[in-house]
Amino acid sequence: MYKANENRYEKMKYLRCGKSGILLPRVALGLWHNFGSGDCFDTMKEMLFAAFDNGITHFDLANNYGPVPGSAEENFGRIMQSDLRPYRDEMIISTKAGYEMWQGPYGNFGSRKYLMASLDQSLKRMNLDYVDIFYHHRPDPDTPLEETMGALSDIVKQGKALYVGLSNYNTQQLQAAAQILKNNGTPLLIVQPRYNMFNRIGETSGLFEAAQEAGAGIITYSPLAQGLLTNRYLNGIPQDSRAAKSRFLKKEDITEETISKIKNLQEIAFARNQSLAEMALCWNLRNDKVTTVLIGSSRKEQILENVKIVNHLDFTQEELDAIDKILS
Repeated sequence: MYKANENRYEKMKYLRCGKSGILLPRVALGLWHNFGSGDCFDTMKEMLFAAFDNGITHFDLANNYGPVPGSAEENFGRIMQSDLRPYRDEMIISTKAGYEMWQGPYGNFGSRKYLMASLDQSLKRMNLDYVDIFYHHRPDPDTPLEETMGALSDIVKQGKALYVGLSNYNTQQLQAAAQILKNNGTPLLIVQPRYNMFNRIGETSGLFEAAQEAGAGIITYSPLAQGLLTNRYLNGIPQDSRAAKSRFLKKEDITEETISKIKNLQEIAFARNQSLAEMALCWNLRNDKVTTVLIGSSRKEQILENVKIVNHLDFTQEELDAIDKILS
């Protein structure tokens, strides 16, 4: 039986999530990759235990994470049942619904029927009575926003989730949704946008300001740009890399210009006594506008490396200017 490290909370820093009462770890673990039906179950356990032992209390899932869809929640649920159950009240567990999960007209997007049914399925897979955060995973262009937000509010009032989150919403959609949620008595807790050195749309579009005005925190995903902001592609495209296998990062995205920028960024990271990946994660958290950065992992060693960033979130103005110059 797993026994958590007694000093786990000394290894992490926490920040209040928006205007809520919740403190979130600056680093959270996402189960988008490497927790599916074809992955090693013992490695999953090692990663979850390493994360929790180092103060990561927030674990981020979605109904369709796998592959196969649902398998990440099932594997997490097995580990929750066998080892993590005694620590449930120390954990923030989130899941989402919004992408296609089952066949037919009721297994996708943002209808009340889909969201309610999806969360019921997720709770069964994870062996949970409730999740801490339930997200709408993406906007639905055809369902009235009032219906989608009404379903999220009712889910909270039913006790199946404690808080509401939104993922992949643009600024205008976020503002409209947050107002409806506020009127429903279930204020928005958190927003989850894609954000990294190569993709600053969340910041430049006013999304961050809209989240702040709504009293919501921000948790960013894809902080390493699907692996671009590492040393992974400096000498070509490995056969087992995401660029070779994933639809989210394409080979044509890895241009000579991009590689040149990555090498120049790596020089700044080395001067900070960090890897490029560590600096890229720190950059997400550099001014406390972002509450939490969401990391993925394929082995526990990556988690142990990434949690160290909380002790080196400071940047000099010269470093920030140099990074901006490289990326401009």
